[in-house]
Amino acid sequence: MPLLGGVRPPIAALLALLLAVAAITALTLGLGHGQAVQQASRDAEAQVAADAADSVRSAVDAQAQQVRDTADAYAVTSRTTPAAALKSLVTVGTSEPGAALLDPRDGTRLAAVGEAVPLTGVDVVAQDEQSAGGPIAPRLVSGGATPRLLYFARVTLPADALNDPGNQDQGQDTSGQNAAKNPHHWLLVVSGPVSAPPVHGDGRTVRLVDRDGQVLAGTATAAQTTGAPGAATGTDLSAADRTLPETAADAANAAPRASEAFGSLLGATQGSSRTVAGWASVAPAGGKGDTAQLGLTVLTARPVPLTPAGADHAGSGLIAAGVLVLIALLVTAVLSVTVQRPLLRLHLSAARLGRGVLDDPEATGDELLRPVPTPAFGEPARIGAALESLRRQLLGEAEPRPAAARRGPGTRAVVVLCAVLVAAWSLPLLFLVNRADPRTAIPADVIADQQARTEAAADRVRDSLDQRYTDLASVAHQLSGRNADADATVLRHALSQHRQYRSLYVIDSAGAIVQRVGQTPLRTIVHTPTGSGITTVNTSGRIPSIAAYAQIPAAKNAPGGDRAPVVLFGELDVHALDGTLSRPALGSVWLTDQRYKVLAANVGFTAFQALPDSRLDRLAAGTQAAVGTAGSATSTVLDKGPAPTGDSAVAAAAPLATTGPAAGLSWRVVSSKPAAALKLTAFQVQWNTMLAGLLGLSVGVACLAWLHIVVVRPLRALAGLAERLAAGDRRTVLYPVNHDEAGSVTRGLELVRQALVARDRRSARGAVPTGSPEPADPSAPSSSGAAASSSSAPPSSTAGNSTHPTGPRHGAPRA
Repeated sequence: MPLLGGVRPPIAALLALLLAVAAITALTLGLGHGQAVQQASRDAEAQVAADAADSVRSAVDAQAQQVRDTADAYAVTSRTTPAAALKSLVTVGTSEPGAALLDPRDGTRLAAVGEAVPLTGVDVVAQDEQSAGGPIAPRLVSGGATPRLLYFARVTLPADALNDPGNQDQGQDTSGQNAAKNPHHWLLVVSGPVSAPPVHGDGRTVRLVDRDGQVLAGTATAAQTTGAPGAATGTDLSAADRTLPETAADAANAAPRASEAFGSLLGATQGSSRTVAGWASVAPAGGKGDTAQLGLTVLTARPVPLTPAGADHAGSGLIAAGVLVLIALLVTAVLSVTVQRPLLRLHLSAARLGRGVLDDPEATGDELLRPVPTPAFGEPARIGAALESLRRQLLGEAEPRPAAARRGPGTRAVVVLCAVLVAAWSLPLLFLVNRADPRTAIPADVIADQQARTEAAADRVRDSLDQRYTDLASVAHQLSGRNADADATVLRHALSQHRQYRSLYVIDSAGAIVQRVGQTPLRTIVHTPTGSGITTVNTSGRIPSIAAYAQIPAAKNAPGGDRAPVVLFGELDVHALDGTLSRPALGSVWLTDQRYKVLAANVGFTAFQALPDSRLDRLAAGTQAAVGTAGSATSTVLDKGPAPTGDSAVAAAAPLATTGPAAGLSWRVVSSKPAAALKLTAFQVQWNTMLAGLLGLSVGVACLAWLHIVVVRPLRALAGLAERLAAGDRRTVLYPVNHDEAGSVTRGLELVRQALVARDRRSARGAVPTGSPEPADPSAPSSSGAAASSSSAPPSSTAGNSTHPTGPRHGAPRA
């Protein structure tokens, strides 16, 4: 019967897999060459561009929504002229240099203010019709000397305004076909500047590029920041880098819109540095939104010092691979000599004894005459000695006797020794070899990038708080302080329009809430502030509560005394701030108060908890240059043990705001990114080395455990059974479990046991007087047990058919 499994597959698999791990080690460590520009620097620049694009996207969305909200809130009467309406809707300034009111039927200008709105190439009638009553997306106009963004909104007209004679000269035609076509609104168009977003970092420039690769705005030169004629040409780039804007635009146009599109580019090398550029599409993921069709791309760039080539790890990889090859060959040789060959010889010897006690046509007649070769080590030696003793008992040359009580190292010790050899190679690679020191492995430009991105995160939070404050101040101006029902309507409308608020409430001069809409306020600090701004209204609880507050101008003359409403509060949804802090590859980011207690984070946190590591507290404190000053951003490398992972990290902190409603809060934005997440050559080599060690250890443990389960453990049990059989135990039936070498030896031992039982039975019959009962087979104490034994034993090993070679053969009548 052919053998299935057994001792050969685990040993062969161990050899093959260890050789494969050696090859992987030589290849992966050989790939760890130094790079002129680290991948971490390129990734960071791409993320900086993505942060800047997100800033542009948020600014355009906010401006477009503000124009729409202003138009929605404006009430047109039958006596309102387009010029008067436009004057009330738009305040000409830097953010809104010009505006116009148009007739949506034919695009006729009804009124204009400020600079001329560039409508060349813009079909406002089609824009209005295609939006189907919904928001009209902004348009980019870059054909003139100065590129502009156009924001659209509808100013709804009352029904009586269409029939008022005073408006007939403003282009309102109510006759016939035009009356049916009239959408009952004016179209407000506001032009806005196209400006590059702010970026942080020494030597970094930013440009806003259209879909054709033309630079619309930038901060690369003084001319660009002042709006000189050459500001948008990008001629400040070196000759080798002037193709970067066009390349970035092409990459953004080709990128899929299913996710945020960004990437990095390499520019020219100048001396000991090279230009690294990052690009990011302003269009939102999914291709929907106010900026989806603008075709804008943000391009950032800065010179990065070239990284020295560093150590060549190919040699060390070859040495490690060679050592593993030697260990693999040594382990295979040891297992072959001490386990595989002895077990195969026992298999052949047991099969020979089995043929000797049966009428086997392949038997030569000397199966029991040849001694059993006894291995010299471990369980195979014990089994070989037992087989030799049983052979001699079958020939009548020896009597059963207990085995010598000697227990030396066995096959288990061999397996453990092999495991130690494999571990001696693997564990140093896992924990010692090629370990990167973060303090020297992380380039200064990567640390600076983490600081720049943290400052950008602080800008986003500041802009979000400023916008919430602006929205609340606008609502406060709409409150009368006299009519509670009218004020409640204003508050409900404001809450429905601004989902960032969880609740809006009005307090009196004593700090008591006199009117509220939305969820129950979380405030625990009861006071009536003077002025307007941003503050926290609780210092404990499950949810930190950040609120914007604004004075109600109309409340100064409102009746009611101390119960008169004076301040409007809007508690912000802290989850909106959590989302503001979240940016890809920035790590863990926390917004802290002046005591460095967490108010918001992009990771799980408990309200008002301390920062996860005291060194982050010291880093945040370092942003304040002097008592009472806003300070500046700072960054560092935290060695082993920083929050939140326990590994080395790059950390940075930045003050939230130096101006605006949040300036006096002394809040900080703190970030921590694991150093291991940086794509640096030193960490790549470290991870490749650890991977090789882990693979070697896993392969060794798996294959040796396999060998222990299928060979060593059955072999130890078989050695005990063979010694008991040789010592005279004829009652224990030996059942072969597997079709392998151990099962073959077990089958041979069972045949020998049955032959010995048959011989003992014949001897007992010859010594018992005639008429005495025949002794029972000691291995079958009952009829049910005998039946079970017969059904479990091999077909060729049925008791009664086995006999001593010198006795009768199969089918012969009993003596």
